[in-house]
Amino acid sequence: MTPQQFPPGLMIAAPASGAGKTTVTLGLARALCDRGLSVHCFKSGPDYIDPGFHSAATGRDSFNLDSWAMPQALINATATTAAGADLVLAEGSMGLFDGVAAAGAWGTGASSEVAAHFRWPVVLVINPAGQAQTAAAVAQGLARFRPGLAVAGVILNRTASPRHEALVRAGIEAVGLRVFGALPRATDIAMPERHLGLVQAEEQTGLQALIRNAAALVAQHIDLDALIAAASGQVPHGPPAAPLAPPGQRIALARDAAFSFVYPHMVAGWRAAGATILPFSPLQDEGPDPTADVCWLPGGYPELHAGRLSAAAGFRTRLQTFAQTRPVHGECGGYMAMGAGLEDAAGQRHRMAGLLGLETSYARRRMHLGYRQATLRSPMPGLAQGHILRGHEFHYARILSQPDAPLADVVDATGTPVAETGSCRGRASGSFFHLIAGA
Repeated sequence: MTPQQFPPGLMIAAPASGAGKTTVTLGLARALCDRGLSVHCFKSGPDYIDPGFHSAATGRDSFNLDSWAMPQALINATATTAAGADLVLAEGSMGLFDGVAAAGAWGTGASSEVAAHFRWPVVLVINPAGQAQTAAAVAQGLARFRPGLAVAGVILNRTASPRHEALVRAGIEAVGLRVFGALPRATDIAMPERHLGLVQAEEQTGLQALIRNAAALVAQHIDLDALIAAASGQVPHGPPAAPLAPPGQRIALARDAAFSFVYPHMVAGWRAAGATILPFSPLQDEGPDPTADVCWLPGGYPELHAGRLSAAAGFRTRLQTFAQTRPVHGECGGYMAMGAGLEDAAGQRHRMAGLLGLETSYARRRMHLGYRQATLRSPMPGLAQGHILRGHEFHYARILSQPDAPLADVVDATGTPVAETGSCRGRASGSFFHLIAGA
């Protein structure tokens, strides 16, 4: 796809987390689809939950674009998945300019970097709770903070009343920024949350109704024609990406409510390289396909399903048999499920697969969050010893015991070593970070 063929886009961003970016993005995406447009979504940053919501709203796969973890060539290649769409909506993460202190692949992970890279104008989602004209100062500050970054205008979210909206709108328009519309408070579009953020899309039986309600609210209160007219952007020229090789040609991929956190661009890249994905469900007591040459256990919520996993003797036996002759790798929740045991929030220990000696606990919670760079001490499926990887870690598990050999030397975004090195034993390996790209 040439730069001229790239559909125009907008970055949906905010001053901070909690402003309602995801709900607004979903409402906009579905409202525009209802008009007959093909809308393609991206997620700026490492959040692996929001792309599932985007796909539910648009019917198109959504991918992450991460300036800390992904080289520009990989970001450009990922952006070309928007081919054939009429409009791109990229959802930001945290605040517009928020990122880590030290640059990674080429940036700090801030949404503003991705917007500037693709020349996407920014639409600010402002929640003016407890404010009136002061919201204009916030919007004006964001619009002026980075020269060359275009802010197309503002969407007000969760306004308290028509009078509140009028005061905020007048202040923002007085500083020269456009207000595309204002959404009133609405309880029927609230997104359920748990400790890792939003409850994942595939677990929400009422998700389509929520998206329809958000779209109806957006269609009633937002000037969609003005938003469409404000979109622009392009994919920069550059050399083609060199993605990570797939871990095997026939990949048994655990996929159910306990194992669902794998970055969409990783699986798409494996398929593009000719690999076959063979999904199976540990919660349904299924094991990896015996014709596979590698097994991959993604992250997810094993702590919420620890009893079922412990009782899944067929899964455990088949996985152990598979690991005798072929490699098995787990990420975060998948890594914990490969261990000896997992203690749930109530303090009850559940037997896990036993491929590794790892013991973890959710009864003694501790948050682990941030970018990770890993230098492999031992090989893992598809990657040799010494390979440098970038990824992201987010969980609340505490390590009680990690007796096996470390998989990698792992540092955070500042270069500070972290204790979560992952581990390996025989053909089994695992890590707490979710793989995004090679360094």
